[in-house]
Amino acid sequence: MPEKSGHPHGAFDALVAAADAPVYVVTLAAGEERAGCLVGFASQVAIEPARFLVCLSKANHTYRVARRTDFVAVHLVDTATESLAALFGGETGDETDKFARCAWRAGPHGVPVLRDAAAWFCGRILARHDFGDHAGLVLAPEEGEAGQPQPTALRYHHVADLKPGHPA
Repeated sequence: MPEKSGHPHGAFDALVAAADAPVYVVTLAAGEERAGCLVGFASQVAIEPARFLVCLSKANHTYRVARRTDFVAVHLVDTATESLAALFGGETGDETDKFARCAWRAGPHGVPVLRDAAAWFCGRILARHDFGDHAGLVLAPEEGEAGQPQPTALRYHHVADLKPGHPA
């Protein structure tokens, strides 16, 4: 019989860690204000029509800016550009202009697109959901680029030791 963890979420935490999901960098803009963060809670949630769910910590600067916009860019980060994860996950937009420290361009609807991302898409926010300490944004992908044919996606284990710019 498998061993059970004494912690109520122990088995769940172990399963999530073993799944080693990809992490993404999300960027957005509201007027002249840009924001972006590293997210670990994100997934495709429908095929036709295509839908993607991205969750933002409510403690995060990006969440506050996201409340004032209708579009979000989701970037797949390659292991070769792990520094993007460190910048967008280890710094807070409350104190740091992350975009002054990376290569980017204005994308669809003025959303910042990171030049060093392996792939990205910009999506319209269709719905917002409260998930406790995180808010979920359901996106309808509209435009994007897949720059690398088979990137080595940055995964949870690559950033597990990263000290976050904001607590979740």
